[in-house]
Amino acid sequence: MGLGVALLVVAVVLVLAALSVRVVREYERIVVFRLGRLLGPRGPGLVWIVPGLDRTRKVSLQIDTADIAPQDVITKDNVTVHVEAAVFYRVIDPAKSVVEIRDYEGAILRIAQTTLRAALSQHDLDDLLAHQDVVNEQLKMRIDEATEPWGVQVVGVETKDIDLPDTMQRAMARQAEAERERRAKVIAAEGEYQAAERLSEAAALLGREKDAITLRTLQTLAEVATEQNSTLIFPVPADLISVLRWGAPAASPQADSH
Repeated sequence: MGLGVALLVVAVVLVLAALSVRVVREYERIVVFRLGRLLGPRGPGLVWIVPGLDRTRKVSLQIDTADIAPQDVITKDNVTVHVEAAVFYRVIDPAKSVVEIRDYEGAILRIAQTTLRAALSQHDLDDLLAHQDVVNEQLKMRIDEATEPWGVQVVGVETKDIDLPDTMQRAMARQAEAERERRAKVIAAEGEYQAAERLSEAAALLGREKDAITLRTLQTLAEVATEQNSTLIFPVPADLISVLRWGAPAASPQADSH
């Protein structure tokens, strides 16, 4: 009889001990309430509670993400875009995340949706596409201001995809093509201008140095002569041909009399 009672007492103690111990991981905390009053967060490691009197709520401190449902947003310049985004957040105050709000995960998602529409509607389409990192930072700051009283910190906001209407995509493609053509023409014109400047400088130099023209002519002839099956036509003054053919002209009698 005595042995049975002892075994019963031991079993009860073991059960109470098992109910009194909570194992809390490093990335978790448990918020303890005793008779409805907040005792505060506990952990990590072994946490002892009073069975029947204490109630616990486990909270993760890891970074979590909430995918914002696709939103149709009208930009400042009246263009409708289809935007998807994601919010990254973590709990920094477990007690507030349990006491201050019933479901902080759902609340973050709803606030992110409304903030996304309100923030993007203040930007032009070009600004939205060109400065997406700045827009993400603005979204992060606005959502974080709303979630701070709940003990939740917004780590970042990323707009995953911005879909444009087909007409707008075609218009942007035409604009990009026209911009590329404009740049190509500007570059070509700049090259022509620089080449003309160089030619003008070369012509001025050759005009000042007569021997330079002769040397340049000879160099051109040498370059052309290297080509096979080529015929060169070299202009020679007529006076030079007569001198080479008949010799120097005899002096006139009038010149001898003098």
